[in-house]
Amino acid sequence: MRPVTLFTGQWADMPLETIAQKASEWGYDGLELACWGDHFDVRKAVEDPKYCEERKQLLARYGLNVWAISNHLVGQAVLDPIDERHKAILPEHVWGDGNPDGVRERAIEEMKLTARAAKNLGVQVVNGFTGSPIWHLVYPFPPVPPQMIEDGFKKFAQLWKPILDEFQECGVKFALEVHPTEIAFDLHTARKALEAVDYHPAFGFNFDPSHLHWQGVDPVKFIYEFPDRIFHMHVKDAITTLDGRSGILSSHLPFGDPRRGWDFRSPGRGGINFEEIIRALNNIGYNGPLSVEWEDSGMDREHGAKEACEFVRRLQFKPSEIRFEAAFER
Repeated sequence: MRPVTLFTGQWADMPLETIAQKASEWGYDGLELACWGDHFDVRKAVEDPKYCEERKQLLARYGLNVWAISNHLVGQAVLDPIDERHKAILPEHVWGDGNPDGVRERAIEEMKLTARAAKNLGVQVVNGFTGSPIWHLVYPFPPVPPQMIEDGFKKFAQLWKPILDEFQECGVKFALEVHPTEIAFDLHTARKALEAVDYHPAFGFNFDPSHLHWQGVDPVKFIYEFPDRIFHMHVKDAITTLDGRSGILSSHLPFGDPRRGWDFRSPGRGGINFEEIIRALNNIGYNGPLSVEWEDSGMDREHGAKEACEFVRRLQFKPSEIRFEAAFER
């Protein structure tokens, strides 16, 4: 059966050992390590031969393993127009003096280092974001010339292809979490992103149904559209709460505000049909982790993380190895 893991990005305020102990008690098989907090340090993983082994030993003390790491925050700075928002999410050595060109250059180098860090840790997938130079053009007014969109995807290819080449050299894959504010945020833009990088073998997707669901995109159709590019999966739920007053663009309201038109929910408590997702993953032969990315502003997170692990364990099943009607054949 697929391992059930917990993404530590939402737990980076805790020391790694603390969340490892808790995750073990909740029943997880491993952790998807975030490259922030003290959970996984990219530079130490590259420069200190002992660091990766020490991380694995720490997890092993609690019966945990690691199949993927994630560097969403630095990846965001590769393509984004850099502003003060990024200072809050980037490591100091990447932010530096905040000059946008310097930030971008350092983010690119850090993502290349992340590929080497993953190789040293012995994992084959890095999840993350790409950022986007054209997200602000998602609504075409003032009118958006098509060439502006094309130029955005060309810039994606220009900046990310050298990063992806480093990943390929290291035997590691980069899995973009298809997500608003990224170069790919739905099914059609995901296809366009693949085309832009000439279907680079190191580029694929971290399938997270929550970001598709609230947009009205069927997550199951996404799986079947890209069966060979689903490198990893996040188990995260979402719900639309449109009531005639709320809007799908969320009215600049923060997560957890009941006036929003949609929000994230603990797995199994939203609107996503995970039954069909598991069947689709079985059909495409996905055997990677089912990694809980826990986000629910209305629930205690420790209660939610434990409940989510139990939910995923009940949810998944192996595909049948025989046809049930075979019993009637002679």
